[in-house]
Amino acid sequence: MSDSKQELQIRGEKVSLRAIHEGDLPELYELVYGEKEAAWKKWDAPYFPLEYISFDEYREETSKYVFKYGAPKPRMIIEVNDEMIGTVNYYWEHKESNWLEIGVVIYKAGYWNGGYGTEALRLWVDYLFDTLPLVRIGLSTWSGNKRMMRVAEKLGMKLEGQIRKARLYENEYYDSIKMGMLREEWSEERRNNRREVEA
Repeated sequence: MSDSKQELQIRGEKVSLRAIHEGDLPELYELVYGEKEAAWKKWDAPYFPLEYISFDEYREETSKYVFKYGAPKPRMIIEVNDEMIGTVNYYWEHKESNWLEIGVVIYKAGYWNGGYGTEALRLWVDYLFDTLPLVRIGLSTWSGNKRMMRVAEKLGMKLEGQIRKARLYENEYYDSIKMGMLREEWSEERRNNRREVEA
């Protein structure tokens, strides 16, 4: 993990996370809104339709949400060999309780099932726990997204809630899934990972 004065970059074996710049916005906008029936949206809360906005609206929204926000930034780009493939993000569920929720989107289907999202989210969780006085990190998904549930489990998150038949998608009901990790569980996970490396 490197934190230069110029720009924060979080590097893993497969992916790196970096800040979003103004010059990234056309490419990010294309990844989000470029396809009418975007494949990524079928997995990322498809019961909430993606509402099209113009590039100018997108730039204004990103400016408020990302550029004017202090550290850590609430959204970062995921790159593989300098290719933008997705984003990680967080939002405060209840800041006074030091509880935030995280998410990840890999927009390019060619990078699904290759461990890229798992590593990106692991780097993100480590960075947020290292940077903020968090008590817990949560992740919300739905029972139709088995991959996301597996990723959360790989990170050491536990199933904390399952709200049955709460999401209607293509005339079928799915459960809303709540997963999470406490700081002490994250610390233990890190210790276990270090032991495995040293063994």
